Amino acid sequence: MDQFRNIGVIGRMGSVKVVESLRQLKQYLITHNYHVILEEDTASMLPGHGLQVASKKLLGEICDLVIVVGGDGSLLGAARELAKSKIPLLGVNRGRLGFLTDISPADLEERLGKVLEGEYIEETRFLLDGNVERNGQPLGFGTALNDVVLHPGKSTRMIGFDLFIDGHFVYSQRSDGLIVSTPTGSTAYSLSAGGPIMHPKLDAIVLVPMFPHTLSSRPIVVDGKSEIKLVIGETNETYPQISFDGQMNIACAPGDIIRITKKPFKIRLIHPTDHNFYATCRDKLGWASEISAS
Repeated sequence: MDQFRNIGVIGRMGSVKVVESLRQLKQYLITHNYHVILEEDTASMLPGHGLQVASKKLLGEICDLVIVVGGDGSLLGAARELAKSKIPLLGVNRGRLGFLTDISPADLEERLGKVLEGEYIEETRFLLDGNVERNGQPLGFGTALNDVVLHPGKSTRMIGFDLFIDGHFVYSQRSDGLIVSTPTGSTAYSLSAGGPIMHPKLDAIVLVPMFPHTLSSRPIVVDGKSEIKLVIGETNETYPQISFDGQMNIACAPGDIIRITKKPFKIRLIHPTDHNFYATCRDKLGWASEISAS
């Protein structure tokens, strides 16, 4: 099929195993007459490659498909950069869990070959945008595929904040913070904090309190189109942070306002035809893999 002719490649830096997979991937694609474009940092790991090099932004403009070699964190970074371009992403797992990067290096060529022949499943995932305001002026902006998290940073003190959903006051809380997660992120940090596992097709956002100073505070699932507003309490003695996928942080101050909404652009993920969300959960989360007789 001609739909994937120009293929971008992004690899996680600092990993010998990633370099091994990059070399294998490069050789396979060139042998099968695909036009390969390396992301500029990735290119530095393959000296003498002789291929076209481009920034992540340019990859989104000139590629038909981008292959990410690394862990879920690598794909999260690529997703934030490429969501606006609507370029499909395919992940090769060189990380630990691999909820998003679901092609194993052991059968890379076989499974990649089928995808490039048109045998694949495509799905879309939404992202979150977060804006921080101070005294009515914009302070910072970030995007997340997994989660936007209010946390105390290096401090061990609790954070006091007010939560509003679609302009309606929900509660004031003192806690270690709040995780605002997409369905994609529900199997990441949100899960560790006691949040529910959400199917990726859901148009919903989950808010998970982190060690709240009350026994009645529980995760809340809201419509994916909701606007989440957090107001940092004026009496806070600590200066908390807001993080995006754990990869970008903005320092906040008492009185700051954080607004979180769904990003207008979704990412496109490519999976092999045998991809199944529940099978992934069984594999990655250690669920029982046999049906026991009653």
